[in-house]
Amino acid sequence: MALQNLRELTPIFKEGFGLTLRVAKFFCSLHVINSYLCTFALSQGPSMLPTFNLTGNLVLAERLSTRLGQAGKGDVVLIRSPREPRKVVIKRIVGMEGDTVSYVNSDSKNADGKEATIVVPKGHIWIEGDNKSLSRDSRLFGPVPYGLLEGRVFWVMWPPEDFGSVGKKST
Repeated sequence: MALQNLRELTPIFKEGFGLTLRVAKFFCSLHVINSYLCTFALSQGPSMLPTFNLTGNLVLAERLSTRLGQAGKGDVVLIRSPREPRKVVIKRIVGMEGDTVSYVNSDSKNADGKEATIVVPKGHIWIEGDNKSLSRDSRLFGPVPYGLLEGRVFWVMWPPEDFGSVGKKST
């Protein structure tokens, strides 16, 4: 009797196992795509005005160019914040290693408003928000290691009126 019940349940177990395996494969594929190919991000706040809205844009970022060292000057990128490592910020690359960057020194400690110049060290980039007056960027914390780059923003998904590509900006 017990053997008969087991035979009747075998197809149900096989079907359940097959469905579970398909769901696991789907989530593994999503993880690989999000971690290595492209990801969605939300841009909020005033630092990237007028490129992105104050209330937020849903953007799509590809991860291949940053992994291959092909992100360059003028690209909008996702960066792991050097000040708050749990946070990812969206900024524009203004200088690559070896570039000389001039900026107005306006951090809270030395708010003298004088222009400073720096040569971006090897393995680092210089990032700034498009809205310079309301952006926490390299002018505050200095050059950012290239390893903190997480992706290059290339498309605005939401809101519909902003749908389209995000191009390079000449600096």
